Amino acid sequence: MANKGPSYGMSREVQSKIEKKYDEELEERLVEWIVMQCGPDVGRPDRGRLGFQVWLKNGMILSKLVNSLYPEGSKPVKVPENPPSMVFKQMEQVAQFLKAAEDYGVTKTDMFQTVDLFEGKDLAAVQRTLMALGSLAVTKNDGHYRGDPNWFMKKAQEHKREFTESQLQEGKHVIGLQMGSNRGASQAGMTGYGRPRQIIS
Repeated sequence: MANKGPSYGMSREVQSKIEKKYDEELEERLVEWIVMQCGPDVGRPDRGRLGFQVWLKNGMILSKLVNSLYPEGSKPVKVPENPPSMVFKQMEQVAQFLKAAEDYGVTKTDMFQTVDLFEGKDLAAVQRTLMALGSLAVTKNDGHYRGDPNWFMKKAQEHKREFTESQLQEGKHVIGLQMGSNRGASQAGMTGYGRPRQIIS
């Protein structure tokens, strides 16, 4: 990774806007969930953006988190015994987490980029991805989620309706109000719109 100096001008403005999106209360909730989901051996980060970033940066905790949402024997991410020390290995571990999260059901729009976490560019995006993952885990309700279900919003689920053939036939004879109606429509008494132009000589 190249070392980046301080940002100036427009870059600085954009970066400060991104940093303002980071939610410290949400950080506490996410840390609580990760610790409950993965076990106390993952430790806890120092409070604040930097602590949260350093805690998740090497991808080990994220990999353990996504693996804990799957049944034994079908863990999607291989977690090495020792945390990777080389930068590209750490980024590779984060990328594996992102792939597994996408396979779990997190949409592409809710995913962060590896550099968002690794370089601390957009930690609010990291929070967004973890929130989406938690929401999916609560929604699936398959027994692998650990923690308070009220920490995350349940996603809307499909509610399929079955209609009989006779009900479908009846529906064909109903004129929906959004199609409009011509009952009572008449131009009786209508005059042209507006007043005629007044020409004064």
